[in-house]
Amino acid sequence: MKKYDYIIVGFGLAGMCFAEVLQKHNKSFVVFDDDSQRSSTVAGGLYNPVILKRFTAAWNAQAQLQIALPFYEQIEKRLMTKVDHKVPVLRRFASAEEQNGWFEASDKPKLTPFLSTKILQNENSHVHADFGFGEVLHTGRIDTKVLLSSYAETLKEKEMLVEASFDYDKLKIKEEGITYQNIVAKHIVFAEGFGIHNNPWFKHLPLKGTKGELLTIKAPDLKLQNVLKSSVFLIPIGDDMYKVGATYNWKDKTNNPTEEAKEELLTKLKTFLKCDFEVIDHVAGIRPTVGDRRPLVGRHPDHSNLAVLNGLGTRGVMIGPTMASALYVHLENNEALDPEVDIIRFKKH
Repeated sequence: MKKYDYIIVGFGLAGMCFAEVLQKHNKSFVVFDDDSQRSSTVAGGLYNPVILKRFTAAWNAQAQLQIALPFYEQIEKRLMTKVDHKVPVLRRFASAEEQNGWFEASDKPKLTPFLSTKILQNENSHVHADFGFGEVLHTGRIDTKVLLSSYAETLKEKEMLVEASFDYDKLKIKEEGITYQNIVAKHIVFAEGFGIHNNPWFKHLPLKGTKGELLTIKAPDLKLQNVLKSSVFLIPIGDDMYKVGATYNWKDKTNNPTEEAKEELLTKLKTFLKCDFEVIDHVAGIRPTVGDRRPLVGRHPDHSNLAVLNGLGTRGVMIGPTMASALYVHLENNEALDPEVDIIRFKKH
């Protein structure tokens, strides 16, 4: 039998963040992943503390960034791979009223550190923006595809990643720990994203799941250095390539790209982009979203060595490091979780 402190099921952003916390604390673990959930690898990967549709602060954004940025920096050093790309986010104004709304928002204490009060005039002839842009400060993009693939390689080299589906029927739960096949562990953490609906211990949790689709385009004439937010996000990823996203579909729960979403993104993009471009790629994934827009973190009510880390939603790169750290101290030191994220809030279900 192989002995570990932890088993992690699922290796998207949530599973990776928890693995990193375990490595930091010198805990032994093994990860099971079958590549069935794709939301982390197809994500835009932006960390942006402002909800730009309404000019409001994202939940606990400042505290999350203070944890997340050093977290990714440490991973970069160990993997010797660049994953954190510092890039400003510019919000395109559609009217003078939106400009006024921006200035009003910049006076709010939670937003003052993040909203520049200088309106930037448009100097790119390939972008239509008569009312200019507002700049969001302290933003960037985590290349989630490179991050997860590089991290997975290091785990495979150490035989800490099993590329297989987890068989729930083979998990045996005892008070002192759990056994699975030839593995004995103290805890198991399920970080399965939308796959939670197949989990017999946590499928009662109200994870809705929202399908998101993104395009990758090549636009050699555009030469955009910043992320641009209008009716869609336009994110530069190098070599004249840009990610365009994203859509929100609450009914379709497949990972299959659709023509409807593609047309929606292209229609919105063409309202402000004034140059030729070519669609290079089109991907889809199911975001792990919850109705109250808060993560799902905590122990199973009847089995204290079973835990869940899920529901990171649309801002996973910002929220993940904080939630992984919170779950770790909860399991190791029995420190209370924030009631807003603790799955106890759904005990009535």
